[in-house]
Amino acid sequence: MLPVAFLLVPAAYFSLWPVPIEPVAWHAPKAPGYAGVHAPNNKLLGLHNISLDGEAGPEYVALGPDGLLYTGVASGRILRMKQDGSGRQVFSTTGGRPLGMAFDEGGGLVVADAIKGLLSIAKDGEVTVLADAVEGDPIRFAEGAVVARNGKIFFTDASTRFAPAQWGGTTEAATLDVFEQSCTGRVLEYDRAAKAARVVAKGLCFANGIALSGDDETLFVSESGRYRVWKIAVAAQGLDVAHQSAQARVLLDNLPGYPDNLTRGLGGRIWLGLGGQRNDLDLMAEWPSMRRVALRIPRIFWALPKPYGHVIAFTEDGKVVADLQDPTGHSPLTTGATETVDRLYIHNADAKSLGWIAQ
Repeated sequence: MLPVAFLLVPAAYFSLWPVPIEPVAWHAPKAPGYAGVHAPNNKLLGLHNISLDGEAGPEYVALGPDGLLYTGVASGRILRMKQDGSGRQVFSTTGGRPLGMAFDEGGGLVVADAIKGLLSIAKDGEVTVLADAVEGDPIRFAEGAVVARNGKIFFTDASTRFAPAQWGGTTEAATLDVFEQSCTGRVLEYDRAAKAARVVAKGLCFANGIALSGDDETLFVSESGRYRVWKIAVAAQGLDVAHQSAQARVLLDNLPGYPDNLTRGLGGRIWLGLGGQRNDLDLMAEWPSMRRVALRIPRIFWALPKPYGHVIAFTEDGKVVADLQDPTGHSPLTTGATETVDRLYIHNADAKSLGWIAQ
Protein backbone atom coordinates (compact mmCIF):
# COMPACT_ATOMS: atom_id res chain seq x y z
CA MET A 1 0.00 0.00 0.00
CA LEU A 2 2.88 2.40 0.69
CA PRO A 3 4.00 2.71 -2.98
CA VAL A 4 0.40 3.44 -3.96
CA ALA A 5 0.23 6.22 -1.37
CA PHE A 6 3.43 7.75 -2.76
CA LEU A 7 1.72 7.93 -6.17
CA LEU A 8 -1.63 9.21 -4.92
CA VAL A 9 -0.27 12.12 -2.91
CA PRO A 10 1.47 13.92 -5.81
CA ALA A 11 -1.43 13.07 -8.13
CA ALA A 12 -3.87 14.69 -5.72
CA TYR A 13 -1.59 17.70 -5.31
CA PHE A 14 -1.27 18.39 -9.04
CA SER A 15 -4.98 17.89 -9.69
CA LEU A 16 -6.70 19.26 -6.58
CA TRP A 17 -4.46 21.79 -4.84
CA PRO A 18 -6.22 25.17 -5.07
CA VAL A 19 -4.77 27.91 -7.27
CA PRO A 20 -5.90 31.55 -7.39
CA ILE A 21 -6.78 31.66 -11.07
CA GLU A 22 -9.93 30.78 -13.00
CA PRO A 23 -8.26 30.24 -16.37
CA VAL A 24 -10.07 31.04 -19.61
CA ALA A 25 -9.48 29.17 -22.86
CA TRP A 26 -8.28 31.27 -25.80
CA HIS A 27 -6.60 30.75 -29.16
CA ALA A 28 -2.97 31.88 -29.21
CA PRO A 29 -1.68 32.66 -32.71
CA LYS A 30 1.40 30.75 -33.75
CA ALA A 31 4.46 32.68 -32.62
CA PRO A 32 6.13 34.35 -35.62
CA GLY A 33 9.63 33.80 -34.30
CA TYR A 34 12.41 36.16 -35.31
CA ALA A 35 11.97 36.87 -38.98
CA GLY A 36 11.18 39.73 -41.34
CA VAL A 37 11.42 43.07 -39.52
CA HIS A 38 12.31 41.10 -36.37
CA ALA A 39 15.14 39.09 -37.97
CA PRO A 40 17.85 38.25 -35.39
CA ASN A 41 20.48 40.94 -34.81
CA ASN A 42 22.98 42.08 -32.18
CA LYS A 43 22.16 45.79 -32.13
CA LEU A 44 21.44 45.81 -28.39
CA LEU A 45 24.76 44.24 -27.46
CA GLY A 46 27.38 46.15 -25.53
CA LEU A 47 25.17 48.26 -23.31
CA HIS A 48 26.90 50.91 -21.23
CA ASN A 49 25.72 50.64 -17.64
CA ILE A 50 25.01 53.31 -15.06
CA SER A 51 25.27 51.83 -11.56
CA LEU A 52 22.30 52.41 -9.26
CA ASP A 53 24.33 51.71 -6.10
CA GLY A 54 22.21 48.93 -4.65
CA GLU A 55 18.88 49.92 -6.16
CA ALA A 56 17.29 47.64 -8.74
CA GLY A 57 14.62 47.60 -11.41
CA PRO A 58 14.57 50.85 -13.43
CA GLU A 59 11.37 49.61 -15.08
CA TYR A 60 10.61 52.96 -16.73
CA VAL A 61 12.79 55.98 -17.54
CA ALA A 62 11.46 59.49 -18.17
CA LEU A 63 13.38 62.52 -19.43
CA GLY A 64 12.32 65.56 -17.42
CA PRO A 65 11.89 69.13 -18.66
CA ASP A 66 14.98 69.91 -16.57
CA GLY A 67 17.03 67.60 -18.79
CA LEU A 68 17.44 65.01 -16.01
CA LEU A 69 16.53 61.33 -16.05
CA TYR A 70 13.90 60.00 -13.66
CA THR A 71 13.35 56.32 -12.91
CA GLY A 72 11.38 54.35 -10.32
CA VAL A 73 13.01 51.36 -8.66
CA ALA A 74 11.87 48.34 -6.68
CA SER A 75 12.42 50.02 -3.29
CA GLY A 76 9.67 52.53 -4.11
CA ARG A 77 12.15 55.35 -4.62
CA ILE A 78 12.29 57.59 -7.65
CA LEU A 79 15.85 58.39 -8.64
CA ARG A 80 16.95 61.51 -10.49
CA MET A 81 20.27 61.91 -12.32
CA LYS A 82 22.07 63.65 -15.13
CA GLN A 83 22.01 61.94 -18.50
CA ASP A 84 25.51 60.51 -17.92
CA GLY A 85 24.37 59.04 -14.59
CA SER A 86 26.19 61.53 -12.41
CA GLY A 87 24.58 63.60 -9.66
CA ARG A 88 22.19 60.78 -8.79
CA GLN A 89 19.83 61.48 -5.88
CA VAL A 90 16.56 60.24 -4.44
CA PHE A 91 13.92 62.61 -5.80
CA SER A 92 10.96 61.07 -3.96
CA THR A 93 9.62 57.90 -2.36
CA THR A 94 6.13 56.63 -3.13
CA GLY A 95 5.93 53.78 -0.64
CA GLY A 96 4.80 51.50 -3.46
CA ARG A 97 6.22 50.41 -6.81
CA PRO A 98 6.54 53.30 -9.30
CA LEU A 99 6.22 52.19 -12.92
CA GLY A 100 5.13 54.42 -15.81
CA MET A 101 5.85 58.17 -15.62
CA ALA A 102 5.07 61.37 -17.47
CA PHE A 103 5.56 65.09 -16.88
CA ASP A 104 2.71 67.57 -16.98
CA GLU A 105 2.91 71.10 -18.42
CA GLY A 106 3.81 72.53 -15.01
CA GLY A 107 6.82 70.23 -14.67
CA GLY A 108 5.16 67.97 -12.11
CA LEU A 109 5.76 64.23 -12.36
CA VAL A 110 2.79 61.91 -12.84
CA VAL A 111 3.44 58.31 -11.76
CA ALA A 112 1.49 55.09 -12.24
CA ASP A 113 2.32 53.21 -9.05
CA ALA A 114 1.38 49.52 -9.02
CA ILE A 115 0.58 49.68 -5.30
CA LYS A 116 -0.63 53.22 -4.67
CA GLY A 117 -2.48 54.13 -7.87
CA LEU A 118 -2.09 57.32 -9.91
CA LEU A 119 0.23 59.81 -8.20
CA SER A 120 1.36 63.39 -8.71
CA ILE A 121 4.80 64.38 -7.43
CA ALA A 122 5.63 68.05 -7.03
CA LYS A 123 9.03 69.52 -7.85
CA ASP A 124 10.00 69.27 -4.18
CA GLY A 125 9.21 65.52 -4.16
CA GLU A 126 5.90 65.74 -2.28
CA VAL A 127 3.55 62.91 -3.26
CA THR A 128 -0.19 63.36 -3.81
CA VAL A 129 -2.58 60.53 -4.67
CA LEU A 130 -4.69 61.61 -7.64
CA ALA A 131 -6.73 58.43 -7.99
CA ASP A 132 -6.81 55.04 -6.31
CA ALA A 133 -10.30 54.13 -7.54
CA VAL A 134 -12.48 54.69 -10.58
CA GLU A 135 -16.25 54.92 -10.20
CA GLY A 136 -15.91 53.29 -6.78
CA ASP A 137 -13.80 50.39 -8.03
CA PRO A 138 -10.19 50.21 -6.73
CA ILE A 139 -7.32 50.73 -9.15
CA ARG A 140 -5.38 47.55 -8.46
CA PHE A 141 -2.39 47.64 -10.81
CA ALA A 142 -1.54 51.06 -12.28
CA GLU A 143 1.04 50.48 -15.01
CA GLY A 144 1.58 53.22 -17.60
CA ALA A 145 0.77 56.92 -17.73
CA VAL A 146 0.77 59.75 -20.25
CA VAL A 147 -0.36 63.39 -20.06
CA ALA A 148 -2.26 65.09 -22.88
CA ARG A 149 -1.73 68.74 -23.78
CA ASN A 150 -5.10 69.61 -22.23
CA GLY A 151 -3.84 68.28 -18.89
CA LYS A 152 -5.87 65.08 -18.84
CA ILE A 153 -3.99 61.99 -17.73
CA PHE A 154 -4.45 58.62 -19.40
CA PHE A 155 -3.18 55.55 -17.63
CA THR A 156 -3.55 51.78 -17.55
CA ASP A 157 -4.85 49.50 -14.82
CA ALA A 158 -3.26 46.22 -15.88
CA SER A 159 -5.58 43.87 -14.00
CA THR A 160 -8.67 44.17 -11.85
CA ARG A 161 -8.14 40.58 -10.68
CA PHE A 162 -4.60 40.54 -9.33
CA ALA A 163 -3.17 43.44 -7.35
CA PRO A 164 0.59 43.44 -6.64
CA ALA A 165 -0.15 44.57 -3.08
CA GLN A 166 -2.03 41.32 -2.46
CA TRP A 167 -0.01 38.86 -4.53
CA GLY A 168 3.60 39.46 -3.58
CA GLY A 169 4.58 42.08 -6.12
CA THR A 170 4.26 43.00 -9.77
CA THR A 171 5.88 39.88 -11.24
CA GLU A 172 3.61 37.43 -9.44
CA ALA A 173 0.46 39.48 -10.09
CA ALA A 174 1.33 39.80 -13.79
CA THR A 175 2.04 36.06 -14.05
CA LEU A 176 -1.32 35.17 -12.53
CA ASP A 177 -3.18 37.59 -14.77
CA VAL A 178 -1.56 36.33 -17.98
CA PHE A 179 -2.10 32.71 -16.93
CA GLU A 180 -5.77 33.36 -16.25
CA GLN A 181 -6.52 35.29 -19.47
CA SER A 182 -9.73 36.79 -18.08
CA CYS A 183 -8.76 40.11 -19.71
CA THR A 184 -9.79 42.60 -17.04
CA GLY A 185 -7.22 45.28 -17.87
CA ARG A 186 -8.45 48.75 -18.69
CA VAL A 187 -7.48 52.21 -19.88
CA LEU A 188 -8.47 55.08 -17.60
CA GLU A 189 -8.60 58.87 -17.85
CA TYR A 190 -8.09 61.22 -14.92
CA ASP A 191 -9.53 64.72 -15.20
CA ARG A 192 -7.76 67.04 -12.78
CA ALA A 193 -10.47 69.69 -13.04
CA ALA A 194 -13.19 67.22 -12.07
CA LYS A 195 -10.85 65.28 -9.73
CA ALA A 196 -12.31 62.05 -11.07
CA ALA A 197 -11.32 59.08 -13.19
CA ARG A 198 -13.36 57.32 -15.87
CA VAL A 199 -13.01 54.14 -17.92
CA VAL A 200 -11.96 54.75 -21.52
CA ALA A 201 -11.66 51.09 -22.53
CA LYS A 202 -11.70 47.66 -20.89
CA GLY A 203 -11.34 43.98 -21.79
CA LEU A 204 -7.55 44.05 -22.23
CA CYS A 205 -5.43 41.09 -21.17
CA PHE A 206 -2.89 42.88 -19.00
CA ALA A 207 -3.00 46.49 -20.18
CA ASN A 208 0.55 47.78 -19.96
CA GLY A 209 2.34 50.65 -21.73
CA ILE A 210 0.53 53.71 -23.06
CA ALA A 211 1.39 56.60 -25.39
CA LEU A 212 -0.49 59.38 -27.17
CA SER A 213 -0.64 60.13 -30.88
CA GLY A 214 0.82 63.40 -32.10
CA ASP A 215 -2.62 65.01 -32.25
CA ASP A 216 -3.67 63.70 -28.80
CA GLU A 217 -6.69 61.98 -30.37
CA THR A 218 -5.53 58.38 -30.10
CA LEU A 219 -3.94 56.19 -27.45
CA PHE A 220 -1.45 53.43 -28.18
CA VAL A 221 -1.82 50.66 -25.59
CA SER A 222 0.24 47.49 -25.25
CA GLU A 223 -1.67 44.35 -24.30
CA SER A 224 0.99 42.06 -22.87
CA GLY A 225 -1.13 38.93 -22.48
CA ARG A 226 -2.14 38.85 -26.14
CA TYR A 227 1.14 40.04 -27.72
CA ARG A 228 -0.31 43.13 -29.40
CA VAL A 229 -0.58 46.93 -29.43
CA TRP A 230 -3.89 48.75 -29.79
CA LYS A 231 -4.98 52.13 -31.13
CA ILE A 232 -7.87 53.41 -29.00
CA ALA A 233 -9.70 56.73 -29.35
CA VAL A 234 -9.31 59.01 -26.32
CA ALA A 235 -13.00 59.84 -26.71
CA ALA A 236 -14.09 56.24 -26.07
CA GLN A 237 -16.40 55.71 -23.11
CA GLY A 238 -16.22 52.35 -21.34
CA LEU A 239 -15.43 50.62 -24.64
CA ASP A 240 -15.05 46.83 -24.42
CA VAL A 241 -12.31 45.93 -26.92
CA ALA A 242 -13.69 42.39 -27.11
CA HIS A 243 -16.42 43.82 -29.35
CA GLN A 244 -15.69 45.36 -32.74
CA SER A 245 -15.68 49.16 -32.73
CA ALA A 246 -14.48 51.98 -34.94
CA GLN A 247 -12.85 53.47 -31.84
CA ALA A 248 -10.36 50.65 -31.33
CA ARG A 249 -8.23 48.47 -33.56
CA VAL A 250 -5.12 46.32 -33.24
CA LEU A 251 -2.09 48.07 -34.71
CA LEU A 252 0.65 45.49 -34.04
CA ASP A 253 -0.36 41.86 -33.65
CA ASN A 254 1.31 38.54 -32.84
CA LEU A 255 4.56 40.07 -31.61
CA PRO A 256 7.47 37.71 -30.78
CA GLY A 257 7.52 38.79 -27.12
CA TYR A 258 5.44 40.40 -24.39
CA PRO A 259 4.86 44.10 -25.25
CA ASP A 260 5.56 46.40 -22.33
CA ASN A 261 6.32 50.13 -22.04
CA LEU A 262 5.59 52.61 -24.83
CA THR A 263 7.44 55.93 -25.15
CA ARG A 264 7.48 58.71 -27.74
CA GLY A 265 10.85 58.98 -29.46
CA LEU A 266 12.42 61.32 -31.98
CA GLY A 267 10.97 61.90 -35.43
CA GLY A 268 7.49 60.84 -34.37
CA ARG A 269 8.39 57.22 -33.72
CA ILE A 270 7.23 55.20 -30.72
CA TRP A 271 9.48 52.84 -28.78
CA LEU A 272 8.23 49.54 -27.37
CA GLY A 273 9.99 47.11 -25.09
CA LEU A 274 9.39 43.38 -25.43
CA GLY A 275 9.70 42.00 -21.92
CA GLY A 276 10.69 38.41 -22.60
CA GLN A 277 10.15 35.78 -25.26
CA ARG A 278 6.95 33.87 -25.73
CA ASN A 279 7.05 30.39 -24.23
CA ASP A 280 5.06 27.21 -23.58
CA LEU A 281 2.17 29.26 -22.26
CA ASP A 282 0.96 29.43 -25.88
CA LEU A 283 0.66 25.64 -25.95
CA MET A 284 -1.66 25.78 -22.93
CA ALA A 285 -3.89 28.53 -24.34
CA GLU A 286 -6.81 26.25 -25.14
CA TRP A 287 -6.25 24.05 -22.06
CA PRO A 288 -7.17 25.90 -18.85
CA SER A 289 -6.63 22.79 -16.74
CA MET A 290 -2.98 22.64 -17.86
CA ARG A 291 -2.45 26.17 -16.62
CA ARG A 292 -3.84 25.21 -13.24
CA VAL A 293 -1.40 22.30 -13.06
CA ALA A 294 1.50 24.52 -14.15
CA LEU A 295 0.86 26.90 -11.25
CA ARG A 296 1.09 23.98 -8.82
CA ILE A 297 4.63 23.25 -9.96
CA PRO A 298 7.29 25.06 -7.88
CA ARG A 299 8.71 27.94 -9.91
CA ILE A 300 12.26 26.61 -9.68
CA PHE A 301 11.15 23.78 -11.98
CA TRP A 302 9.60 26.02 -14.65
CA ALA A 303 11.27 25.81 -18.05
CA LEU A 304 11.72 29.51 -18.78
CA PRO A 305 13.14 30.88 -22.03
CA LYS A 306 16.54 32.50 -21.76
CA PRO A 307 16.58 36.29 -21.32
CA TYR A 308 16.29 38.00 -24.69
CA GLY A 309 16.79 41.75 -24.97
CA HIS A 310 14.48 43.30 -27.54
CA VAL A 311 13.16 46.81 -28.20
CA ILE A 312 11.51 48.10 -31.35
CA ALA A 313 10.30 51.43 -32.72
CA PHE A 314 7.28 51.93 -34.96
CA THR A 315 5.36 54.75 -36.59
CA GLU A 316 1.80 55.74 -35.79
CA ASP A 317 0.56 53.69 -38.75
CA GLY A 318 2.26 50.54 -37.41
CA LYS A 319 5.40 50.38 -39.55
CA VAL A 320 8.38 48.97 -37.61
CA VAL A 321 11.34 51.28 -38.26
CA ALA A 322 13.88 49.96 -35.74
CA ASP A 323 14.54 46.59 -34.14
CA LEU A 324 17.34 46.07 -31.60
CA GLN A 325 18.07 42.69 -30.06
CA ASP A 326 20.44 40.95 -27.68
CA PRO A 327 20.07 37.18 -28.17
CA THR A 328 23.02 36.24 -25.93
CA GLY A 329 20.91 35.47 -22.84
CA HIS A 330 22.75 38.08 -20.78
CA SER A 331 20.32 40.93 -21.37
CA PRO A 332 18.17 42.35 -18.58
CA LEU A 333 14.39 42.26 -18.89
CA THR A 334 13.89 44.98 -21.53
CA THR A 335 10.63 46.70 -20.65
CA GLY A 336 11.08 49.77 -22.84
CA ALA A 337 13.36 52.48 -24.18
CA THR A 338 13.74 56.25 -23.77
CA GLU A 339 15.34 58.17 -26.62
CA THR A 340 17.42 61.34 -26.48
CA VAL A 341 19.44 62.98 -29.24
CA ASP A 342 22.53 60.90 -28.56
CA ARG A 343 21.44 57.98 -26.36
CA LEU A 344 18.83 55.27 -26.07
CA TYR A 345 18.19 54.27 -22.45
CA ILE A 346 16.90 50.73 -21.93
CA HIS A 347 14.25 50.19 -19.26
CA ASN A 348 14.46 46.94 -17.33
CA ALA A 349 12.49 45.41 -14.50
CA ASP A 350 15.21 43.62 -12.56
CA ALA A 351 18.73 44.90 -13.32
CA LYS A 352 20.89 46.78 -10.84
CA SER A 353 22.01 49.31 -13.41
CA LEU A 354 20.54 51.49 -16.14
CA GLY A 355 21.74 50.49 -19.58
CA TRP A 356 22.15 52.71 -22.63
CA ILE A 357 23.57 52.67 -26.13
CA ALA A 358 24.85 55.52 -28.24
CA GLN A 359 22.63 56.73 -31.06
